[in-house]
Amino acid sequence: MINNTKTTANSKFATQKRGLQLDTPIQYVKGVGPKLSEVLNRRGIKTVVDLLEVFPRTYEDRRAGITINQLQDGQLVSLKAQIIKVQSISLGRSTRKIFDITLKDSTGIIHCKFFRVPYKGYFERFKPLQEIRVVGKVANYHGRLEFNHPDLRDIDPGEEMQDEIIPIYIEMDGISSFKWQKIIKTILMELSKNIEVKTFDKIPASIKKKYQLLDYFKALNEIHQPPKSQFDLFLKNQSESHRRHIFEEFFFLEAFLAAKKLSVKKETTTKIENSTVLEKKVKQNLPFQLTQGQLKALEEIKLDLISGHPMHRLVQGDVGCGKTMVAFLGACQVIEANHQVCMMVPTEILAEQHLKNALKFVAPAGVRVQILSGKTKNSERKEILAKLQAGEIDLLIGTHALIEEDVIFKNLALVIIDEQHRFGVNQRISLLKKGVHPHFLLMTATPIPRTLAMTAFGDLDITIINELPPGRSAIQTRVAYQSKRIQALDFLAEQIKKGRQGYMVFPLVEESEKMDLKNATDEFEKLKLQFPQIRWGLLHGKMKPQEKEEVMHNFRGHQFDVLVSTTVIEVGVDVPNANIMLIEHSERFGLSQLHQLRGRVGRGEYKSFCILLMGQAVSLEARERVNFMETTTDGFKLAEFDLELRGPGEFLGTKQSGLVGFKLADLVKNQDLLLEAREAAFQLITSDPTLKLPENQFVLKYIRDKEGKDFG
Repeated sequence: MINNTKTTANSKFATQKRGLQLDTPIQYVKGVGPKLSEVLNRRGIKTVVDLLEVFPRTYEDRRAGITINQLQDGQLVSLKAQIIKVQSISLGRSTRKIFDITLKDSTGIIHCKFFRVPYKGYFERFKPLQEIRVVGKVANYHGRLEFNHPDLRDIDPGEEMQDEIIPIYIEMDGISSFKWQKIIKTILMELSKNIEVKTFDKIPASIKKKYQLLDYFKALNEIHQPPKSQFDLFLKNQSESHRRHIFEEFFFLEAFLAAKKLSVKKETTTKIENSTVLEKKVKQNLPFQLTQGQLKALEEIKLDLISGHPMHRLVQGDVGCGKTMVAFLGACQVIEANHQVCMMVPTEILAEQHLKNALKFVAPAGVRVQILSGKTKNSERKEILAKLQAGEIDLLIGTHALIEEDVIFKNLALVIIDEQHRFGVNQRISLLKKGVHPHFLLMTATPIPRTLAMTAFGDLDITIINELPPGRSAIQTRVAYQSKRIQALDFLAEQIKKGRQGYMVFPLVEESEKMDLKNATDEFEKLKLQFPQIRWGLLHGKMKPQEKEEVMHNFRGHQFDVLVSTTVIEVGVDVPNANIMLIEHSERFGLSQLHQLRGRVGRGEYKSFCILLMGQAVSLEARERVNFMETTTDGFKLAEFDLELRGPGEFLGTKQSGLVGFKLADLVKNQDLLLEAREAAFQLITSDPTLKLPENQFVLKYIRDKEGKDFG
């Protein structure tokens, strides 16, 4: 039904002959035309159905006009007001500004704050005494109500004559909400005469019936033109029409993941026999006992290895839970079967850390270990590559250098990727191609909420290690404002006097004209003068690899007391004597990143501390986020909270966050629907693996389009 590959001429002919269709190019829609269609095409909006799936962000109830004195914290409202003043306020020494538009009505005054410009020329439109409509969420800042980044627009001519329930759309490329309303209303009126469109559905009929879902067009029509009697349900995105489209978004993603998982299960690979001679040798030399979580994870990996199908497993675990040791012990089974293993990590510091542990724990049992990174000398590199191709290296640890073309394995059977979110899909595929259907083990120390893991990694089997090894000290976390910075530094100095070590983390390497933030390089010089009795070291991402390694070597050897650093220490730095960390401008970091940084302390026997220093003019959301760090050291609780505040990109990174770019679905609020849609999708792929049934043809087309190749 929906086919975007038609030529313009054919589409024009089809539009004239059949009337407006879901696949009609938008330039033929009344009110759009060629010029506006070019703008929308750049946004990926090319057909009528693309336009209809630009959903309202909220709804306005014109039946009861609201005034400023009626506003309450957290309300999403629409009101008419008059502009008093438009001003910009500079922030410190930086070029950053807060834009403030002050509004009034007959009952009071309220400020609209903007921390960024929505688009060029946005604020120039507004003048004192101008009447506008403001749509946004009311926020409480220091006891005063205000709007942060609301939608502001002129009062549209004739708007008071519209229906009482008004859909509000995000203003896009200068297209007002009112303009969206007119275009979409025109489309819906035209399509409502088309029986073919009204009976069309993307979801198979059997699933629609089982999960009691509304018809596609009926739900779409109601979302844009909600019945007045159900206003509250539509306002909360809880109507049956919303349920239908949220289910659909989850269903198609889960069907794609189910199909991917099925294709992996179809592949065969060499069975790795369950021999434990090498594993026992390694375990005998360990100075600690494995936790139950580690043993369970290892057992799941070993079952995958003997299955005859490639393992595709994600091991999730909090900072310091012992994932690396589990991976090493799994590698032992592969190496004992005369196959090779590689482990790719995002930084050279982490690669060196893993090499150190591999040499300490697995090399004494006879495992031949090597490292390959950007700093490996040419002569040494040639020797490593020759040994690798000859099968004389069992475990190769490295950075992105592992995916270069001249890195050739004799018989690679297990690929391990640590901190997987740092790598793109293509980098992972490049490494997998170096073996014949090798087993694949992903590891992450970023706790990922269950719903997000199911959505982004639904094609993987997931193992969670949710306990820490014994002997780890608790980390006491405190939030402090700049007024308490001197006391925090004095407390750091006290810990150093006791023989401990610590970290000071900054968001920037050097001074920035754009951001008024403390930076590692300048503060390092100031701190040396302020506390001459402390031996300070400096580490940041702009240093050459050998410089970074030298600094870390000296810090591990206690030649420095405090390491001034950027987030380059986020992973891979293990110094048990370090028991205190100060993080400057902690509001600039996400919770998962703060949690990763905090995990650098508390790795030894000493009571540990993490002090989160906040900057000036911190937003309400940032304060909430940082304050939550005081309440728990449980990474999964932090992850759920961060998902609610910041969305999925924080966990997946920019390279993968597009996986969950939903239009209506919300991973936090719609967890029940996600589970239903996942169940439906996996049952469908299980019962019709090649999607040959007529009712499954749209699902087949979706998967083929997403894969870019044939499926089934």
